[in-house]
Amino acid sequence: MELKKISNKVFYYPHQPETDRPMLVYLKGEKIALAVDAGNSADHVDEFYKALKAQGLKMPDLTVLTHWHWDHTFGMHHIHGLSIAHRKTNEFLGKERAMLSDSTYVDFAIKNDECLCREYADGKSMVVVPSDIQFEEELTLNLGEMTAKIFHAESPHSEDTALIYVPEEKILFLGDATSEDFFNDGFMDKEKLEALIKLIECTDCQYCILSHTEPLPKPDLLHYLKSI
Repeated sequence: MELKKISNKVFYYPHQPETDRPMLVYLKGEKIALAVDAGNSADHVDEFYKALKAQGLKMPDLTVLTHWHWDHTFGMHHIHGLSIAHRKTNEFLGKERAMLSDSTYVDFAIKNDECLCREYADGKSMVVVPSDIQFEEELTLNLGEMTAKIFHAESPHSEDTALIYVPEEKILFLGDATSEDFFNDGFMDKEKLEALIKLIECTDCQYCILSHTEPLPKPDLLHYLKSI
């Protein structure tokens, strides 16, 4: 699979539904290269980095997480550079790390998640680590002629949701923020969804990037969300 280009400074490695691998994004600043999400395994990270190398792009200096779920974080121990996450993301990862020390839980997780089973079918260990850098509400990074505004947002998917807005590129990265809460029987909190819709409407962006689909024009995403 090849890296895809949104602009001269924004690239993405497409999602892979068969193993629930989310899209991984690369922001090419003049000073700092920032990746969005850490992948669901070391293999996922290696594929991403191989694709970057093929395009002559350097390894990420920083990687920011959109939320704690396994498909976005289980590759974090294998990334290049430092990682960034919201405080609640690290809290969730700490709990997950403790649970993975129980082989019974590991067996249950693999048995009940087909994608997890496929990704770790050969007996690879699931490794969970906290981020190197933690923020509370927002964090702004000057990447060099490009700004990454990272901020906590209300979302129906997970309470630790972090969004990344790049004003110079008019792109908003949403991770899985628009999805239902899979850890609460697939519940869709309409109030939280409405708050997220209002946030998107107020953001000066042309494209909205979700982790498990192709980049969407802002009007298309809003049309879909308002139909839910």
